[in-house]
Amino acid sequence: MEIWTVFIGLKLAVSLLELMSAVDFGGSVNGLKQEAEPIDALTGAGVSTEASMMKCALQGTTRLPALSEDGDFVIGGVFSIHHKLYTVIYNYTTKPEPPRCTGSLNSRVLRFFRTMIFAIEEINNSTELLPGIKLGYQIYDSCVSVPVAVHVAFQLSNGQDPVFYKDNNCSHYGMVMAVIGDSGSTPSISISRIIGSFNVPLVSPFATCACLSDKQQYPTFFRTIPSDQFQADALAKLVKHFGWTWIGAVRSDSDYGNNGMASFLDAAKREGICVEYSEAFFRTDPRSKIQRIANVIRRSTAMVIVAFTASGDMSVLLEELASAPSPPRQWIGSEGWITDPLLLSFSFCAGAIGVAIQQSVIPGLRDFLLDLSPTELAASSVLTEFWEDAFNCSLKTSEKVCDGTEDIKTLKNPYTETSQLRAANMVYKAVYAVAHAIHNAVCQKTNHTTQCDKHIRLETKQVFTELKKVNFSRNGYPVSFDANGDPVAFYELVNWQKSESEIIELVTVGYYDASLPKGQEFHINRNITWIEGGTKVPVSVCSESCPPGTRKVLQKGKPICCYDCIPCPEGEISNMTDSPDCFPCSSEFWPNAERDVCFPKPVEFLSFDEVLAIILATFSVIGSCLAIITGAIFFRHRATPIVRANNSELSFLLLFSLTLCFLCSLTFIGAPSEWSCMLRHTAFGIIFVLCISCVLGKTVVVLMAFKATLPGSNVMKWFGPPQQRITVVFFTFIQVLICTVWLVLSPPFPVKNLTTYKEKIILECALGSAVGFWAVLGYIGLLAVFCFVLAVLARKLPDNFNEAKLITFSMLIFCAVWITFIPAYFSSPGKFTVAVEIFAILASSFGLILCIFAPKCFIILFQPEKNSKKYLMNKN
Repeated sequence: MEIWTVFIGLKLAVSLLELMSAVDFGGSVNGLKQEAEPIDALTGAGVSTEASMMKCALQGTTRLPALSEDGDFVIGGVFSIHHKLYTVIYNYTTKPEPPRCTGSLNSRVLRFFRTMIFAIEEINNSTELLPGIKLGYQIYDSCVSVPVAVHVAFQLSNGQDPVFYKDNNCSHYGMVMAVIGDSGSTPSISISRIIGSFNVPLVSPFATCACLSDKQQYPTFFRTIPSDQFQADALAKLVKHFGWTWIGAVRSDSDYGNNGMASFLDAAKREGICVEYSEAFFRTDPRSKIQRIANVIRRSTAMVIVAFTASGDMSVLLEELASAPSPPRQWIGSEGWITDPLLLSFSFCAGAIGVAIQQSVIPGLRDFLLDLSPTELAASSVLTEFWEDAFNCSLKTSEKVCDGTEDIKTLKNPYTETSQLRAANMVYKAVYAVAHAIHNAVCQKTNHTTQCDKHIRLETKQVFTELKKVNFSRNGYPVSFDANGDPVAFYELVNWQKSESEIIELVTVGYYDASLPKGQEFHINRNITWIEGGTKVPVSVCSESCPPGTRKVLQKGKPICCYDCIPCPEGEISNMTDSPDCFPCSSEFWPNAERDVCFPKPVEFLSFDEVLAIILATFSVIGSCLAIITGAIFFRHRATPIVRANNSELSFLLLFSLTLCFLCSLTFIGAPSEWSCMLRHTAFGIIFVLCISCVLGKTVVVLMAFKATLPGSNVMKWFGPPQQRITVVFFTFIQVLICTVWLVLSPPFPVKNLTTYKEKIILECALGSAVGFWAVLGYIGLLAVFCFVLAVLARKLPDNFNEAKLITFSMLIFCAVWITFIPAYFSSPGKFTVAVEIFAILASSFGLILCIFAPKCFIILFQPEKNSKKYLMNKN
């Protein structure tokens, strides 16, 4: 689109020149028409003796430079000294005049204009650079207008003489060696397209559009100011550095503003910055459009505004904003306006920050600028206008005549302001770059002396070729061009700060150096003053940052910078600000309450320092002590009938097994280990079988003892003490065999249970083989049921043989406990599973010892009269 726009502009310019001409261009080049003397049609001989001479005539109207000086080689200059194009409505009944500039004179650009002359005079007085050669100049005013710039480009290509003679090609006569300018990117594009066709280099101190780096379109374009691509990157990094993600954007509706803003928006997108609005305008737009843009700024929620504008455009916008109160805004400026001293008068922009061309020192420039003689003033209409505007007088006859008392040294305006030379140094370096290129083309160094040939026919192509290779330093500032004609990018970061006298001053607070490694280009080395004199960085975001522990969820239909903060789901965290996602903790970790850190999950097991474990351990010790005490009582009274009546050996073995039953519950308390897991289940299984085997033996003894009293019965000889021992050993051996197979094939092992609770780890013993576990329990249950059945059968024996009743109650309790244990075991979570096992062991053990041994101990201790053979044998 940009190429077609320029192309159409050029077409319009050519049409304008055609209208300005009384005749068609015909075979002319750049407005010149070649006219030959008549030639005889038959012989081919010229009618005139001058037939071989070609006469070139300028068909358009000559445009006079604002200031010029002859020289051996001439350099062109184009600056936007005025800011408006004088518009005329033509009726096409008379020959149109060339486009001309009007409006107020820009004294800052006049300083650039004069800086070029200063540099050329400095070179002409040099004995090292172009010795013996005088450089001339032709400087034009383009007033930031494409039609004027196009006309200037044709004029620089043609020369000043309306008619001249040349042997062959008219187009190169009077052509400048190079051109310095223009003040904007759009006019520079137009000029470069025209003069580039003739290999005339254009070295711009101001045109920053990144599009001009395209050597396919602009092969002869060079610049001493960095490309906007670097400026856009610097501005995006600046915005990102201060955490602004929600900004407004305004730009000049020109190649400078449109291309620069496009580069900035690309860079901002890469940095995650969102733009609330992007508005384009030009200084000549209707006021209604400027008002609309000002109202957009006033109503916006973005606190920060990035302005990629030219100085003249920015002045129009700020004047409109100053006309009505506006909320404070933080301005971020491009180099096109941020250093313009004329804009520092807008106090509501105090705190603005932006990128600027590096400050420089040009020795002797200030004295040159202040040394304006009456002769120089009279020789240039531009200088005359400047003088008359500055001192409000006239150098011509009028009511108030300049009387010669005016002192420019007392003048305070951008022309005399040389404390912060920035763009002026770009002009200075551009002139020296062209001079070095010409020097390398026409000068040779022999015997330590430099000889220059000012009579050489120097072609612009030679200057163009040498310009690509220049590499020098002037006043400590290097000058060179890369393959795209661009210099190394270096910017200063400047801040508008109010002084104690309430005057806004430009203060350098940092820099941006594109030659440094990535990530190190941007530096701030001084405090920044923000809007309304604040020292705290203003906040400009669409949504507040999401703290750690939350994630961003985009708001429907809005940019990515507008979002809601949603807490992370259970088990997930986000440990950084503005996290787009939450991520789960690893299996052994769990988030804290804020869900921003993963902590190791607490490990849970039934430890000895817990109240529940202490209670269970206490009952376990009490139970074992009770079994030992009972054993001691039985041993003390082992000769008494009540102890001897029912196989005292089985009684002692049962008490021993009960003691182990109570003590084995302790193995379930504490952190599971490989050995404790194997021990707790197998020891529990074997000991309980031993216990039930003893009870079973006692039950059988009761039954056999009753049958032995019947006449002719000899049952007891088949179930005496040896057979009882064998029975106990046999039943216990079967359980030992089951446990051995279990331990060999798939033993229990410690495991971290991560599934029962998400937020904690349960240390427990995995069964290894569930079949082995249930085989052990099933065998115990089988013996218990068998024992219970026998005890029920013996429950109606005579009262004195009440051992069967006691065993019945004990086995009823035992079976009830372990039947209840099964659902409780599966429904109890974590460490309570272990507590259920311990409770079942203790409850069944207490049931056995209390039901079987408590009544006997009571008789032994408190009713010794019943502890007699007579009482036991009494059947009444």
